[in-house]
Amino acid sequence: MIKRNLLVMGLAVLLSACGFQLRGTGTSELAIKELDLSARNAYGETVTQLRQVLQSSGVKVYTGAPYKLVLTDEQESQRILSYAGAGRTGEYQVTTVLNYDIRGAHDLPLMSDKLEVQKIFLHDGNNLVGSDQEASTAKVETRRELVQRMMLRLSQLTPTQLEQMQQTADAKAKAEAQALEAAQKAEAETPRQSPIEIPQQ
Repeated sequence: MIKRNLLVMGLAVLLSACGFQLRGTGTSELAIKELDLSARNAYGETVTQLRQVLQSSGVKVYTGAPYKLVLTDEQESQRILSYAGAGRTGEYQVTTVLNYDIRGAHDLPLMSDKLEVQKIFLHDGNNLVGSDQEASTAKVETRRELVQRMMLRLSQLTPTQLEQMQQTADAKAKAEAQALEAAQKAEAETPRQSPIEIPQQ
């Protein structure tokens, strides 16, 4: 495992030295230059890493930006893929699902989507410490990949697309407001019938 990690790190160093950049790592510039960022867990690892990657990519992250990325929910689960009995090696899978919204002016939702990342790690019943490290590494890698995929999603959005989404959201909000106003007006103009009085015998 250590040899494999060293090999991967070595290849990454060599590729970066040659000018190669992984897609979605935040090294490429985004069309979005200003972005508000928030999450249910405001101090969580995912939102913290994402903020750092955005800023290193030249994006100004601040409250009140024209567009807002909201990490609405992050769920992590783990399940056994194969189990060979006590004291033996089995495969586990960790899955993280990240739901998010992109909102525009007046906090109107422009789009909602989710990202899902899965990693498989080995659990050795004879080496619990090593297995715990494997699990921790899998979770770290999962979060890193989530951030990379989010950056890739953001890199595919252009200001023109966001403006069109905003116009659609504005039109929908206006139509809903007009429908509500019309319903309230109709209700106000509808004569209310007084209770029928039954004559006493």
